[in-house]
Amino acid sequence: MTSHDAVKAINGLTTRWAATLPHDGTVLAAAGVWPLLGLLADGAVGPARQELSDALGIPADRAATAARDLLSALGATRGLGAALGLWTRDALPVEPAWLDRLPADVHGRLTGDPVSDQSRLDAWAAKCTQGQVDTMPVTVTDETLLVLASALTLRTDWIRPFAQDSLEAETGPWRGKDLAGLHRTTRLLNRVGVVETAAGPLTELQVIGTHGIDVHLYLGTPEATAGQVLTAAVGALHDRRAVVSGDHLAYGTPGPGLSVARVPSLDGEPALHVSTVPFTVEAHHDLLDHPDLFGLRTATDTSRGHFPGISAEPLAVQAAAQSMTATFGAHGFRSAAVTAFGMAAGGPPRYPFRAREIRVRFDRPFGFLALHRTSRLVLNAGWVTDPDPFDESFWDDEDDE
Repeated sequence: MTSHDAVKAINGLTTRWAATLPHDGTVLAAAGVWPLLGLLADGAVGPARQELSDALGIPADRAATAARDLLSALGATRGLGAALGLWTRDALPVEPAWLDRLPADVHGRLTGDPVSDQSRLDAWAAKCTQGQVDTMPVTVTDETLLVLASALTLRTDWIRPFAQDSLEAETGPWRGKDLAGLHRTTRLLNRVGVVETAAGPLTELQVIGTHGIDVHLYLGTPEATAGQVLTAAVGALHDRRAVVSGDHLAYGTPGPGLSVARVPSLDGEPALHVSTVPFTVEAHHDLLDHPDLFGLRTATDTSRGHFPGISAEPLAVQAAAQSMTATFGAHGFRSAAVTAFGMAAGGPPRYPFRAREIRVRFDRPFGFLALHRTSRLVLNAGWVTDPDPFDESFWDDEDDE
């Protein structure tokens, strides 16, 4: 996928960014920001170069290569798409050495007409995300000399689809709402686990997807914030020894949303019953709201230039933003089947065995991470506060995708 150092650095940025999140529903992709910071760092000097290097988590002299390798690895991974775009005014000379370190065929032209340029950049964003994001997150103005952008897309189908029904929240802010629900039963108890964190216990559910891309759901205590849950979630990815898997959990309620019991069973096989909600989360992030987080404090000082490695003309960062959308549903394999059994009245069933049964419910705000399974690179991180309402027509919508 990509180097261990790059994964560690990107996930570190994800952790620091997640810690700043409000308690509202949102989603972010540090993996989309990180390569752009790397390319800027490569052309920067002085304090701007050091600040960008600190935000990246790698030395600036390695940043361009790492950024290019990441974009190449993402673009070559099934289920992912990655694109880079650079647009400059004709009057802006671009250093050939810096340009040579970018992927081929990414350099376009800004005409100087903000309306026309904005339209072409918006079209690029829509094309590279298959229409999921239809506008560039920054606005082109008369003063814009250069735009550097990335597009990152992800799609994975569940190995096993969820069954769809309504879900009634038992506690929390969703109680009393008519929610759409996703349900699944498996014998693989290790798909769920609990990790103790500084913010309290955290329940993790792994939803396995195709192409080596998975989504993990995380439920903390009712008091835990979005930042606390997602920060702890990324930490749990890199310290699997801290996670107690479902087949080793204590009976009772060992984690948020969890119950573990020993119940009568016909076959003695264990069971994990999962209930969660489908959702769509959209967000727009102005990265300059947190300039220190992204190493952009000095780079935005327009009193002087900071990027002689990019252009002999003085340049400063004018705007930096990310727009994003993420949808979680019962996507995957679709089929229709009719099965019938002829049954006659019988006596009460016999239960010759007892078996472990785990139930987990994500029926109040929770976090999620979308990640590359083998490298543990976090591609998206988000917080769910507004799940989809129950509507029988959403089954038809799912089947159309």
